[in-house]
Amino acid sequence: MNEPLLWTTGLSKRFGGLRAVNDVAIRLAQGQIHAVLGPNGAGKSTLINLLSGDMAATSGTVLYKACDITRASADRRARLGIGRSYQKTNIFPAFSAMENCRLAAQSRAPRILHWFSDALADAPTCAAAERALHDAGLADCGTQPASALSHGEQRQLEIAMVLATRPDVLLLDEPLAGMGAEEASRMVDLLRRLRDHHAILLVEHDMDAVFALADVITVMVNGQVLESGPPEQIRASTAVREAYLGSEVA
Repeated sequence: MNEPLLWTTGLSKRFGGLRAVNDVAIRLAQGQIHAVLGPNGAGKSTLINLLSGDMAATSGTVLYKACDITRASADRRARLGIGRSYQKTNIFPAFSAMENCRLAAQSRAPRILHWFSDALADAPTCAAAERALHDAGLADCGTQPASALSHGEQRQLEIAMVLATRPDVLLLDEPLAGMGAEEASRMVDLLRRLRDHHAILLVEHDMDAVFALADVITVMVNGQVLESGPPEQIRASTAVREAYLGSEVA
């Protein structure tokens, strides 16, 4: 197994007396998709927010490439190489797909003292945007307004925007949400392609996609890790079946 790029020890988040995430240890390595499952309210999205820096941990440690980033802001983590997508599609609908990606790429290459120059003349930024569209399977959609793309293509565009920032780690919160079978199949293929060059944490409710993609699955219940291991172990786990289906499961 590759050395982890991002990992946590004792990671916890409390809201008053509620422990939304409690003492979670997780490891993300390049070339690996690590899926996080659990019923609603299990703490999955809170975990992503803690890893991305959108929320501050109450206790515990977040390490990236062996550096402690527990107190680092979300923008600092993004600049270091941690990219994320959200449950709700987060794009600029009025802009073209290319412009969406160019803005994302530009955020990683600030052009100090070049406020009045033409952003389209910045060849490295435009190249990064074009590469991201290609890698996300949208090479032919660059000139289209984002609002004209299908739901599945908009989800691909959001991932393309993340890729334009050149991340090593991808934190993906329900990327298949709301998709039909054909769109979901395209997204699964995309995630397979991205696996080789990234460490991916995937929160997803589509069980078929999770078991088709994941190298490691962590199941959370009430903010805690119930079980973590390869898909075969999770599929056979009585504790996991009970957490989803209740104690009456056969």
